[in-house]
Amino acid sequence: MTVNRPSIYIYVNNPDGNLLREVYSGIEEEGVFYEIIERNDTELNRLAFDAANDSMLGSGIGIVGSSVAFQIRGVKYGKNVEQYENPTPKQSRIIGANSARAIKKVSFK
Repeated sequence: MTVNRPSIYIYVNNPDGNLLREVYSGIEEEGVFYEIIERNDTELNRLAFDAANDSMLGSGIGIVGSSVAFQIRGVKYGKNVEQYENPTPKQSRIIGANSARAIKKVSFK
């Protein structure tokens, strides 16, 4: 029997390695689990929306190349909580931390 642990899903398509590393570092700093899943879809909004809806925690991130979006289940498709094109390392880490903070119900950075 396979048991999935509650995790933030990060759906990626050809992600920038530095951006991805900063995003998951931000999640780790908040003490939350995450899973990185490669997807064929190249539409950022779709990746973020699906990640949030597929995650048991209701928080997901999509990364396409050097673009990143954070979404929460229940928020309308295309209305991402946060989204950046070519984010700085600090912005990348904050988007990861905020995705974890959303499920912990604490204020965003």
